[in-house]
Amino acid sequence: MPMSDLEQKTPTSGRINLDPDKAEQGLGQLVLTVIELLRQLVERHAIRRVDGGTLSEEEIEKLGVALMNLEVKMDELKDIFELEDEDLNIDLGPLGNLL
Repeated sequence: MPMSDLEQKTPTSGRINLDPDKAEQGLGQLVLTVIELLRQLVERHAIRRVDGGTLSEEEIEKLGVALMNLEVKMDELKDIFELEDEDLNIDLGPLGNLL
């Protein structure tokens, strides 16, 4: 018998875990997924600006440090919620994976 979308899924299944007993991990997964999506968008925009020559050396340095710090913090939060990188790649059904 197939599981419905509202039943528990493992984090690695690519879906948000909606088990009421593990709501904290499911919410953490959702929040970290949104943060990771935004981080990737900011990183891509930063690369375009660096490649376009619109940033000073100091701005490039600050941006690099900020992105590295964000990556470290994301790793810490993934450890807290016991998530892996692939757990943040949510399955959007016919649209494919989010990340």
